[in-house]
Amino acid sequence: MEKIIEIKALKNYKLFLKYSDGVEGVIDLSDIVGKGVFEAFKNYSFFENVKIGESDAPTWENETDIDPLNQYLKLTGKTVEQYLADKKNRNVAYWL
Repeated sequence: MEKIIEIKALKNYKLFLKYSDGVEGVIDLSDIVGKGVFEAFKNYSFFENVKIGESDAPTWENETDIDPLNQYLKLTGKTVEQYLADKKNRNVAYWL
């Protein structure tokens, strides 16, 4: 899977993400603020302290993270099936 190589918190609970294959864009997390493990996002300074965690996921101080593949799919508009087919085709082409 492509890795997140750059991350930046933006206004209104948005994140800029850049992946190792060049895909980049902004995701909106405002819909999860205050829900479950994302209760801490109500403190905006907490949200701003996002980093790339050990699992290459957007991660916050309390080890809360979000799935990097899901965010990649949102940015590209692909389904999991499309992503896996593309990945398989790239790997096959590499070996030809």
